[in-house]
Amino acid sequence: MTDKRMYWAGWVLSGIAILFLVMDGGMKLVPLQVVLDTMTELGWSGDPALARGLGVIMLIATALYAWPKTSLLGAILLTGYLGGAMATHLRIGSPLFSHILFGFYLGLLVWGGLFLRDPALRAMMPFRR
Repeated sequence: MTDKRMYWAGWVLSGIAILFLVMDGGMKLVPLQVVLDTMTELGWSGDPALARGLGVIMLIATALYAWPKTSLLGAILLTGYLGGAMATHLRIGSPLFSHILFGFYLGLLVWGGLFLRDPALRAMMPFRR
């Protein structure tokens, strides 16, 4: 695959992740009642301030990820956030493939997109044939 095709494929993957993360962060900022109910089901308080705080953290990390100069920092922060989401689902016994591993799937989109669009990251972590 040429560098140009890898770059655009990376932005497609990153774009999918960014759209989902912005939607999720925005829902937490409002916060919608479904968000508060879900947080309670997951063992968190249904406090709107907590939902807003989580939304702000997600949107800041997503903005850092979307901006090319800070994308690596954003990917690292999103990895931590998604790991916390996975731990929350694991703690309450959610289904493995649909709930617990959803953060992992999203992390693959984040890191896969960044890997394809950033030649410096590819040089740092080359795959050998």
